[in-house]
Amino acid sequence: VLQSSKWDPQIYNGVAGSAIYGLMAREFAPLPERLKSATARMEKLPQIFAQARENLDPARVPKIHAETVAKQNRGILSIVDTFITPHIGELPAEDGKRLQAAIDGLKKAVEEQQTWLDKTLVPNAKGDFRIGAELYDQKLKFALNSSLSRAEIGERARAELKRVRQDMYGIAQTVLKDKPGAPALPANPSDEQQQAAIEAALELAYADKPARDKVVDDAKAALAQSTEFVRKHDLMTLPDSPVDIILMPEFQRGVAVAYCDSPGPLDKNLKTFYAVSPIPDDWNDKQVDSFLREYNSRMIHLLSIHEGTPGHYLEGWHSGKFPSTLRAVLRSGLFAEGWAVYTERMMQEQGYLDNDPLFHLVQLKFYLRTISNAILDQGVHVDNWTREQAMHLMTHDAFQQESEASGKWVRAQLTSAQLPTYFVGAQEHFDTRKAVQDKQGAKFNLKAYHDQMLSYGAPPVRFARQLMLDQPIE
Repeated sequence: VLQSSKWDPQIYNGVAGSAIYGLMAREFAPLPERLKSATARMEKLPQIFAQARENLDPARVPKIHAETVAKQNRGILSIVDTFITPHIGELPAEDGKRLQAAIDGLKKAVEEQQTWLDKTLVPNAKGDFRIGAELYDQKLKFALNSSLSRAEIGERARAELKRVRQDMYGIAQTVLKDKPGAPALPANPSDEQQQAAIEAALELAYADKPARDKVVDDAKAALAQSTEFVRKHDLMTLPDSPVDIILMPEFQRGVAVAYCDSPGPLDKNLKTFYAVSPIPDDWNDKQVDSFLREYNSRMIHLLSIHEGTPGHYLEGWHSGKFPSTLRAVLRSGLFAEGWAVYTERMMQEQGYLDNDPLFHLVQLKFYLRTISNAILDQGVHVDNWTREQAMHLMTHDAFQQESEASGKWVRAQLTSAQLPTYFVGAQEHFDTRKAVQDKQGAKFNLKAYHDQMLSYGAPPVRFARQLMLDQPIE
């Protein structure tokens, strides 16, 4: 119905890059074996590019999709340069020769593709990135497998936005009390007073930020600290498989600042990668400052909770232990994203970083991002929002920095029905825990609850809830 193959060039780029990266990044088999597989795949990649040129109708391709892929296209060669070229000599002569020929062929194909992207696709891309209400509602049903409709999601998100901003104002009143030059902090603030107070409180958090070249180091330290906190407070069973914090591969940059890459459903006991995007070399000081204010030191802690422990990495490890291969392959993104957002609030409630009020403030700001994602996605794809409307929601209502909001505006155009998964999944996790607590009363144990929730192999949250509460699966 969507016919993505005719208008979304990201599909071909993603398949090509992942085909090589997936083989080389993980040590699931001896290197010579993986190099042989990479050779066979590289020999076929020129066909994928040719197929892309044949399938894509520039009149249907949105400009933003064409431009993004034109920027990412050569990234596949950096995977080859990093993971493959240094090891050609480790193969028998004949295999090495075939590998080199495959690399040469791929380089030629990538350049040919680049020329087509720059000269044909980008100038002629005339499609609308908005998919419209009818397709959006169909896609949302499949993406979420939730009982909430688009209207209910929008309503609930707007109510949460209001509530969270009130909570943030309460924290602002505490941290700014008696501070020289603090804005007015009345009991019943106007919109302007609320905005000014929260912004002033957030400035206190922004002042504590990592150095330009230390974002990855700080993420590593934060991950160690959040893991230790979970262990010390016995919040859930910790993974025994390794996690590596890495620089995000070039072909995947430009959509998200960080992501968690768990081993595939059939790979047991392999590493998880928590990838962090480096600050681009060509950014000026103003752009870097905007980025580091958004990803301040407390936000790096939240990112490591969300992507690492007890978020995606820990959840992926638990999910990987479920015996059903089918469940593993068809795990729910809603469960995974909702869980990661749930853990941010849970860690704050448990007193992470010594109950630091500024950590709580930044956690609520991060949660505002989840809420605004859900509102933004509908706004863009159904309500025809302009960039100005989107930026107002993100920078004003949700206090995001300009650079973060600009990146999210791009992401909202490049994807649809993915951004609400965080909000809807989190609501279902919050609701489920409350239902189990209400049912169990004084017998409720947080670790037991978490371990049980994680024991089902990440089905859509509503099914996990039905299993936990012994309700019929609907």
